[in-house]
Amino acid sequence: MMPVSMVGRAGELAELDRAWSTVVDSRRSAPAVAVITGEAGVGKSLLVAAALDAFAPRPAVVLSGAARVHSPAPYDWLAAVLTGRDTSGLDLPPDALAWLAQQPTAPRERYAPGTLLRLAVRVVRLLVGAGPAVLVVEDLHALDPASLNLVGELAAAVDLPALLVVATRPAADAVAPDLAVRALARLCGVRGAVRQHLGPLLPAEVAEVLTQVYADPRPSGRLARAVWRRTGGNPYALTELLAAHAGQGPEALLRPPPSAPPAPSTAAARPTAAARPTAAARSAPARSAPARSAAVAPRPADPVDAELTGREIEVLGCLVAGMSNKQAARALGISVRTVTVHVSNLLRKTGSASRTEAAIWAVRRRLPAPTPVDG
Repeated sequence: MMPVSMVGRAGELAELDRAWSTVVDSRRSAPAVAVITGEAGVGKSLLVAAALDAFAPRPAVVLSGAARVHSPAPYDWLAAVLTGRDTSGLDLPPDALAWLAQQPTAPRERYAPGTLLRLAVRVVRLLVGAGPAVLVVEDLHALDPASLNLVGELAAAVDLPALLVVATRPAADAVAPDLAVRALARLCGVRGAVRQHLGPLLPAEVAEVLTQVYADPRPSGRLARAVWRRTGGNPYALTELLAAHAGQGPEALLRPPPSAPPAPSTAAARPTAAARPTAAARSAPARSAPARSAAVAPRPADPVDAELTGREIEVLGCLVAGMSNKQAARALGISVRTVTVHVSNLLRKTGSASRTEAAIWAVRRRLPAPTPVDG
């Protein structure tokens, strides 16, 4: 009997197993690629975990990583892979490895983008070794541009004995939709690439899950259809519903969720005359407020409304391309110092905390990016 978490996914598991077999049998000169797409909660990560658990022979190496959704940084996927891993034996420049691993001791100056990409690929090659390995990329939709480029390079890497499994939401949900579309097109263009889209469970599949959970009494078809409508067939929503009514009979699944407390009315939310501060109170300084409150710096403009000069847009395009200040200066024919000033202004105007965040800001607004250069 199919495990509850994998009901409706037998075909996908078998397809992933076949892809793994092509790696084990050394029938490929480049990694096998599997791309799994689907909305949140459809079970992409569960499918990958179940496939990994069923692979025979077992992978010699599994490298798994995901994006830092709230603070993306270059090569997030690789940094996640390297976290907690002993890298002392890797034949790589220590400063480059520190930068790729996002270590606090990483030097401020980094390698040229092309050089750094080649070093990132080399790190993965060294970790995979003779393989066979599985490379798991979770949440590609949330990855930074450098990681997207790395994943694309790994998919085409010659003599890399690995299965590259990528799980992602649709490109429209990505941090940078245009970049995600290009990355997915590159992955799906690999010869023999497996493409799977996980949709919601069908009513019959929801009924199978309920039958496994409630063996006696057997849930009726009416109840299964009602649960399917309530959850939309989303496996995560179904799991949460079952957990919320654990220890109860199947009919409990149809009970309406507890109602939320009523929101306060506008009148109730508005302070009464007695609660409003008097004019004297409003003019008097608050005793608990710091003395510097009167000299608070003005808030920067809303990043959405940021007004950039033509030169700032050009520099921003260089950041999207992954260029260093020196490379941007050479590409635009200006001094490194001038580029540094423009980058500082861009971070302030776009409300970004890093060059990567500024690049993502630009991609979301479809600003042009020049072709990157090495050097």
